[in-house]
Amino acid sequence: MKRTSAIIGSIAFFVVAPVTVAGLVPWCITRWQVTPPVGDMWPVQFAGAVLSLAGFVFLVDCFARFARDGLGTPAPILPTEHLVVGGLYRYVRNPMYVGVAAAILGQAVFFGDTRLLIYGAVVWLAFHLFVLLYEEPTLKRAFGDEYEVFRKNVPRWIPRMTPWSGTAATAH
Repeated sequence: MKRTSAIIGSIAFFVVAPVTVAGLVPWCITRWQVTPPVGDMWPVQFAGAVLSLAGFVFLVDCFARFARDGLGTPAPILPTEHLVVGGLYRYVRNPMYVGVAAAILGQAVFFGDTRLLIYGAVVWLAFHLFVLLYEEPTLKRAFGDEYEVFRKNVPRWIPRMTPWSGTAATAH
């Protein structure tokens, strides 16, 4: 896939998937009505806003990296040509899913809405099952030993404290 097509495809998928899951659905649940902080809880609410923003930044970085480094998109129908192992992928294997979950959790905290917290837990469970049942077997078939080296060195959900220093080329 040409880089321009990868960029256009990634932007389109970004609007369809994460914007819907981490933006539109939370808006439908909360109408983005902020619950005023109780007493000294404003720092917690502020932390929720920061977490949500960080999740969005993770997503933008990952989508850009898929187009630039992987020459593809995060969409299963237009996958990357190369295994993406740079940037946030040096810390955690699934930073996009972590980003979406962080954006939802951050909104739940910011808006003070338990319905959104429950929605976030359901979304994370769906991501976890998708990763176990589809994504990891698909990546193993597509990238073989290269993916195995990455998988063995970078955790699925809980980020490493230091970046993995390997590259996709170290798998060969």
